[in-house]
Amino acid sequence: MRGHSTIPLSSAWNSWSTRPAELVYRPLGLKVTPVLYSSRLRRTSLIEPRADVVRFGRHAIGNRLIELETELAGTAISFRAGAVDPFVMRGSWSASAMGEWGTRFWLTLAVSAESGAPVRYDEGEQVALVEIDRRFLAVATADAPIQVTAHDSIEALRADFEQNGYFYTATRGDQAPVIALRFNMEMMRSGAYGLAIADSAALAIEKARAALTVGSADIAPLQRGRFEGALDAVRDIVGWNTIWDPVNHRIYTAVTRIWNLGDFAVWYNDQTFAGLLSSVFDIDLARQNLAVALAGATPQGNVACIVTSNDAWVDRSQPPTGALVAWLCYRRSGERSVLEASYEALSRNQRWWRRNRDPDGVGLISCGTSDVGGGLYKGTVFGARNETGMDNSATHDEAVYDARTRTLSTFDLGLNCALATDAEMLSKMAAVLGRDAEAAEFAALAARSRDLIRTELWDEARGIFANRQRDGGFVRSLSPTSFYPLVCGAASQEQAERLLEHLADADTFAGTFVLPNATRDDPAFSENVYWRGRIWPNVNYMVWLGLKRYGFEAQAAALARASYDLFMQSWRKDRIAAENYNATTGEAMDQGDTDPFYIWAGLLPLMASEETIGFDPWRGWTLTNDGQAVSAGPVLSPLGPVRVEVADGVLSLIDGERTVLTTDFHGRLTDVAFERGRFSCVLDGSPADGAFLALHHIGPSDVVAARLDDRTPAALPAGDGARFDLTGAVAGARLSIWHLPAPETVA
Repeated sequence: MRGHSTIPLSSAWNSWSTRPAELVYRPLGLKVTPVLYSSRLRRTSLIEPRADVVRFGRHAIGNRLIELETELAGTAISFRAGAVDPFVMRGSWSASAMGEWGTRFWLTLAVSAESGAPVRYDEGEQVALVEIDRRFLAVATADAPIQVTAHDSIEALRADFEQNGYFYTATRGDQAPVIALRFNMEMMRSGAYGLAIADSAALAIEKARAALTVGSADIAPLQRGRFEGALDAVRDIVGWNTIWDPVNHRIYTAVTRIWNLGDFAVWYNDQTFAGLLSSVFDIDLARQNLAVALAGATPQGNVACIVTSNDAWVDRSQPPTGALVAWLCYRRSGERSVLEASYEALSRNQRWWRRNRDPDGVGLISCGTSDVGGGLYKGTVFGARNETGMDNSATHDEAVYDARTRTLSTFDLGLNCALATDAEMLSKMAAVLGRDAEAAEFAALAARSRDLIRTELWDEARGIFANRQRDGGFVRSLSPTSFYPLVCGAASQEQAERLLEHLADADTFAGTFVLPNATRDDPAFSENVYWRGRIWPNVNYMVWLGLKRYGFEAQAAALARASYDLFMQSWRKDRIAAENYNATTGEAMDQGDTDPFYIWAGLLPLMASEETIGFDPWRGWTLTNDGQAVSAGPVLSPLGPVRVEVADGVLSLIDGERTVLTTDFHGRLTDVAFERGRFSCVLDGSPADGAFLALHHIGPSDVVAARLDDRTPAALPAGDGARFDLTGAVAGARLSIWHLPAPETVA
């Protein structure tokens, strides 16, 4: 019985299950599961983060490298695995510390098939073999196992250890649904195993043995120098949280692989951020994550707040971030198909919000819970709060549930800003897709929302945006959603300047660790429970986007630095990527409701990495050179995977082994575009005298025309390219270069 035959070859073998050390060949449902046993505790471990100590290491997008560390009864063991080819893996273990005599601590490799097909151990070949659909898996080990036992299930193997200890021999066997290859830490403190799929047993054995002779897997660092390790962290968080959904038979990047909420769990808002983070490396995975997010679309029009194997909250939704993420994925990849696949569900969701959450018809929305479905908390004040994603925020404390309208009594600032941004992004999507009438419709909706936010949700007495009762009064408590009008473009310039004052106020939002989700002078701040005081990565990211939209680059860079420092405090030491953080100490796990490996934690290092190479909803592809040495990438771009290096003040954009662009301009290039026969960008800053930009895929004789605003810069020779003098350009100048297209490469 096949497991799933359409998995990409690059990740057919992977850490697909809830047991992160378990390697699964998804197309055939074959598994190799490490099982630990401590005689001192008489306890086994399947290395499950819900029950055991697990420190997640590096994890490629795919299966080139998978690393983790675990501990049981004082014995610490690290695992490493990596693909030799799409059908072959090499795994290894090494014990770095012993909590008991090694002969009493056992590591077992349990080989099984989800179908229950028999696994046999060939004593002569010293390999385990299993056949599924005329295809074979062979498992070879560097050292022969001390003992081979046969069991009906993994649980039966665990029971054998826990009830009988390691001296027991009655379960020895060579064929069963589970074959257990047993090793102890006295004789095999380190070891290796090869796993190979082939169409004959002999070939599978040959390839598994050959894998043992290959060196350990490794991957190069993604970010060095400025914001060291930022991209590496994003990769590892996405890599580890990308798992298999056994109910819907799909790959997706879960909010976390740790929570036990059934066989799958999808929060709409969180899943869109999984799409954003995965798009940094793999547009196909990003596309899949967006599809999973939008699989919660209902016949009523909304995207369900949460869908799990146990429940579906179809009566409510979450902040509409899908269009923003889809647009960013398009900006990064240039793939129109991302927009086409998501537009229908996203546009229906936008219209649903306006039909169902504006009970007075004034153009501003309140969160609520409709009379459909049977989800937990339906028809309650808490259920309505779920729509903001900030369930226990102090900004809800004054809100009253109105059973007649099934909404809270307040206009929610964050939701209204998200809805305005969503409409703006839908307008951009519709324009690309040739839906001109809808582009105009959504642009008008965004403009109306911005006007109402600017005039109705601005508390002039405090000089800040805030939630407001529908009958007039402003809510006392504030959160960083007060800065969200920057994201949607609602704030006037004067209002935006006032917001910067609040951002810098140590009594409210400023501090060593930012941004708290209750102001520091609010009684809720001291509670330090979830949205009452703690720092949330998704909120920091949205505020950062808003600062960049308004050109507050210094403040945006400071927030990116603070977010990176906050994240790295727990990541470097403990490899924790937390759901939220303490706003006083920066600690992640001081509060028991925090998940230690949550997908949107990756937004904190993402902000830092995008200070070098990023994609902006409004200004497109951006490249930043502040003179500090950095190497970042490869990351996905319209050119494919590229990396950026800054050395000796010169920024280089590199596609594979080929340098595409160099510049010593210190500032930011925005709206970077490489098209057939044309390059263009905008200079965000004033170049120094003698500053240059060189293109290395063309020569001076290939240049047809060049414009730097109203000037015509000459194309000068620059080694293998053409160099253009930027002297005298003003901030905001556009550089456009038309050239003969490079000849097509024929394979």
